[in-house]
Amino acid sequence: MPATVDQIIRSKRRTIAIIVHRDGKVVVRAPLKTPERLIHAFIESKSGWINEKKAQAAQQVALPVKKFTGGETFLLLGREIPLRVVDGQKTALTFRDEFSLSKKALPGAQAVFTKWYQARAREILTGRVQFFSKKFGLRYEKIRISSARTRWGSCSSRGTLSFTWRLVMAPLEVVDYVVLHELAHLKVKNHSPVFWAEVARMLPDFKRQRAWLKKNGRFLTLDGEE
Repeated sequence: MPATVDQIIRSKRRTIAIIVHRDGKVVVRAPLKTPERLIHAFIESKSGWINEKKAQAAQQVALPVKKFTGGETFLLLGREIPLRVVDGQKTALTFRDEFSLSKKALPGAQAVFTKWYQARAREILTGRVQFFSKKFGLRYEKIRISSARTRWGSCSSRGTLSFTWRLVMAPLEVVDYVVLHELAHLKVKNHSPVFWAEVARMLPDFKRQRAWLKKNGRFLTLDGEE
């Protein structure tokens, strides 16, 4: 059965990519000058995969949107941290053994939490990258924290490592897998067997962490959307 595509986006990228969102929407991203016939030929070659992903999306239960109410839990390194909404707190959001959110901050609670996660992501991911890069003798240019929804990490041709802040909701061993995955790209730019051998050298049980992320990655969110 031919696959239907909802949107084709052209940009300054080098390859064609297909993304099937949680709501079943299919988006194709292609280089600016790629002929239409090549794009459609690529889509046709991936029809089976696209239809399979759309079927899986249709069976998934929609994620609940966070309401930022007392007792609700939020993920941090795989732990479910409860939220307490309090009066008279000067700082919008604090964290010790639980999250404490000022009542005055409730109207912008999602933005407050996002900013908090972004700060923790920079702190945690910088520490893990520095630890592993030193351990395995790898040199990177810099670290960037993004708000990507469909990509956990990336490594630019110049050695800039990018990670979505959502990653710090996952267990630390999963965070380490993504970090090592991107560090491996400093040596091998593709996903060839040589690349995966490099990942395995640094993290022998990487397949277990990759499987966890594939299964549970959709839960690493604040807004219930992909």
